[in-house]
Amino acid sequence: MKAITLSADHHLALQDLPDPRPAPDQLLLAIRAAGVDRADLDHAEGVPGREVAGVVLARGPEVTGFVVGDEVYAWTDGAYAERAAVSEGTAAHKPASFSFVEAAAVPRAAVAALQALRAAGTGEGDVVLVADAASGPGHFAVQIARALGAERVLGTASPEDDDFLRELGAEPAGVLSQADVVVEFTGGETTAAALRAVSDPARAVSTVNPAITAAGGRYAAPTPSAADLRWLADLADRGLLRVALHRQLPLALAADAHRLLDSGEVRGKLVLTP
Repeated sequence: MKAITLSADHHLALQDLPDPRPAPDQLLLAIRAAGVDRADLDHAEGVPGREVAGVVLARGPEVTGFVVGDEVYAWTDGAYAERAAVSEGTAAHKPASFSFVEAAAVPRAAVAALQALRAAGTGEGDVVLVADAASGPGHFAVQIARALGAERVLGTASPEDDDFLRELGAEPAGVLSQADVVVEFTGGETTAAALRAVSDPARAVSTVNPAITAAGGRYAAPTPSAADLRWLADLADRGLLRVALHRQLPLALAADAHRLLDSGEVRGKLVLTP
């Protein structure tokens, strides 16, 4: 199979590798698309990529929820490739309303957003502030907050993204304004600003900065979850979740995708296709 590999000096290259062999609890997927996530920029050696959508080619003897030919999406390792071995516990059937490209944009970014909002106890009547709301996880967080019952959703982003935020259902906010819930996905000064924006620090959540807990905030490290993927698939198929695709690139241009993501100029998600 063709796959992107990352060397010790952080050089990405397209190479020929053996197809992975699924473990007893795994699926072998023919990958149709792979999402590009900010966490991929910090990947160690090997095949990067955590977000994948594809078709089941084979399954291990312990797999019970999928059959050959199923269309699935998953949070896994080694997504920048033509094949991947995926654990059943981190996969779900692809939203019927989504293309493979759209589905591949979801697994880590949207799960991170959902888990952060749940950690903050987001519910009916809340005013929710999403930092960096035009980003991959941010634009999902805006939509998920609405689905969880938020009365208002505020979002910080560049001024040129204001119309985009309104389309998602958020009110553009130039700074981190006061809110019941704040979720942030970038760390640094944004974490401190998130804590200042809430009256109850336990409702300020970071997915990247554990130091938030020292001031009473919550750290929600994103965790693979088939149940969360099923929840998101249902949301998508009810027309309540959409993917903003910034660009679709061929697998061979993974390095370009990383440079683009690192530039901070991506609105929504980048996706690679074999």
